[in-house]
Amino acid sequence: MTASHSDSLVVLFGATAGAYGAKLGSDERELILLVWQVVDLHSKKVGTLHKSLVKADNLDLSDQCREVSGLTPEGLGKAEPLDRVLQQNFLLSDCFYSFYDLRKEFHTCYPSSAAVKDQTIKTMAEYLGLGTDETEEDFGVWQVKTMVAIIFSMLSESCNHVFTEPETVKYKYETGPCSKSETVDSETVIRARGLPWQSSDQDIARFFKGLNIAKGGVALCLNAQGRRNGEALVRFVNSEQRDLALERHKHHMGSRYIEVYKATGEEFLKIAGGTSNEVAQFLSKENQVIIRMRGLPFTATQEDVLGFLGPECPVTGGKEGLLFVKYPDGRPTGDAFVLFSCEEYAQNALKKHKEILGKRYIELFRSTAAEVQQVLNRYMSTPLIPTLPTPIIPVIPPPYTIATGSIRDCVRLRGLPYTAGIDDILEFMGDATADIKPHGVHMVLNQQGRPSGDAFIQMKSADKAFMVAQKCHKKMMKDRYVEVFQCSGEEMNFVLMGGTLNRSGLSPPPCKLPCLSPPAYAAFQTAAVIPAEAALYQPQALLPTTRTPQASAAAPPTVTYYPAQAAQLYMNYTAYYPSPPVSPTTVGYIAAPPGAVAAAATATHTPILPQPGALVRMQGLPYNTGMKEILSFFQGYQYAPDDYNGLIQLSDQARSVLQAPKEWVCL
Repeated sequence: MTASHSDSLVVLFGATAGAYGAKLGSDERELILLVWQVVDLHSKKVGTLHKSLVKADNLDLSDQCREVSGLTPEGLGKAEPLDRVLQQNFLLSDCFYSFYDLRKEFHTCYPSSAAVKDQTIKTMAEYLGLGTDETEEDFGVWQVKTMVAIIFSMLSESCNHVFTEPETVKYKYETGPCSKSETVDSETVIRARGLPWQSSDQDIARFFKGLNIAKGGVALCLNAQGRRNGEALVRFVNSEQRDLALERHKHHMGSRYIEVYKATGEEFLKIAGGTSNEVAQFLSKENQVIIRMRGLPFTATQEDVLGFLGPECPVTGGKEGLLFVKYPDGRPTGDAFVLFSCEEYAQNALKKHKEILGKRYIELFRSTAAEVQQVLNRYMSTPLIPTLPTPIIPVIPPPYTIATGSIRDCVRLRGLPYTAGIDDILEFMGDATADIKPHGVHMVLNQQGRPSGDAFIQMKSADKAFMVAQKCHKKMMKDRYVEVFQCSGEEMNFVLMGGTLNRSGLSPPPCKLPCLSPPAYAAFQTAAVIPAEAALYQPQALLPTTRTPQASAAAPPTVTYYPAQAAQLYMNYTAYYPSPPVSPTTVGYIAAPPGAVAAAATATHTPILPQPGALVRMQGLPYNTGMKEILSFFQGYQYAPDDYNGLIQLSDQARSVLQAPKEWVCL
């Protein structure tokens, strides 16, 4: 390598205590040797050759290093540390941030030579017919002298090579926004995994020090709760820099080793890309330190935040340096991002971590431009009321139901890996998947809406269930064995509704309000005016609706809505829900729009009962909210008719208390 100046070059050779050659520096080992010589490009003269040993913190030399260099720990123990060597011998000016790769310059001067990646000092010397006996000189001295001879050959009148375009090393990472409309080359992106949760984009840039990261090229990944998950996507200026970054796989950041893998441009844009003009304007102020504030009171104003931060950490641009994160309807999320012009102000702000604003403590973290985009994308892309896609051809699904009764035609899988999905279960079942009822796989979720490790499967007969339990019991799935038991539809429903099934028998779901009957799932069809505070559940078939005989004879096939997360079905009880029902051959079906049902009814001359309004979930209710307050909130909306059952039916006693007939309440 040659460091560049306008009229001279510093020919430099270094060695570490580890790998040598193309793998130099890939094993985190420290420098132990520096050899250099200055070449004057105009006079074509050379200066004194310098050689310095460097004392490393770890003097344990690799076998390759001992063999190639001939150095010993004893000899290195008498040397000076690296910072002292640099102080004594180098005046590190800006020219040392630019360099020429001699292999690339050589290939430009001699196009018929070997490819750049195959070039070494020895192959270049052989191409020019120079001496290649390395044993004639000390290790490092021969390499520098040979590189000087190669440079003089390139400067000769026959070649007249000119060193004009040096490569540069960025000594500071530049932050900046990224637009989703940008084109990102997949050959320039890596994924770093295992990062400390508190690491910032600057920490990641220091981990890849010496490599050129693209402007705004560090994107920290967030989990579903908006917290960092220990991963980041990093975009480099070209594929060569990306390949060098991959060599840092399992290098350390502090006490943690970091895994480095290839990633795609699409993944990077998904995390770092944004479309908001407000965010672009906020991030347009370059070289700013970004701090994320979390847990702000919903009533907090810009003045409140500026007052909380105080005069010791002034915000860049005052109010313009604040960005509140909001939902699409303008409601605050409790998050905000703040810009500071220097590290000192940012450090002062971080000292206020968990101090009180109003009645809440506020969390403060270092953030990045990519995290700003990611948080804004997540909140702004969340629809208030998710809508169902309209099918090209309206389809009326068959009324799939979950079995009931005492026939033991179901199996229970216990001890599933938490990462297991429907596909894993079907693979685990093997040939028995052909005997699963349509939409007969149900995964049990815990109170946080995550897999509990249990699943129920409806088989076509009790014999099939018995055979599966015998064949698959304690069979391995991934790294865990899974227990398989035969059970009945009644037992399955008890567990899916929150009860327990163990050696002591069945324990029904708890219900602290005797006036409320145990819930049954209802099917809904008509479009209704839904308050903005509610979220429409996604469609899937669940438990059968309880109907009168007359209603059952006349009711058409239904379209059902499935609760996406564990919701409280009746007072003081959080239910366990099955996953969306699927079958080996049918992953799902398209819900029919109201027009499709009406058209089917017209064609068959079947009277259609009025459909009740859509099922809604209310979030953010005060803890002391009762049914009367909820019914008052929905005052003016149409209630279900007498002959159609809703989600939870009120008893006569409850009706008399509420003085509101025919309501169906979901608490």
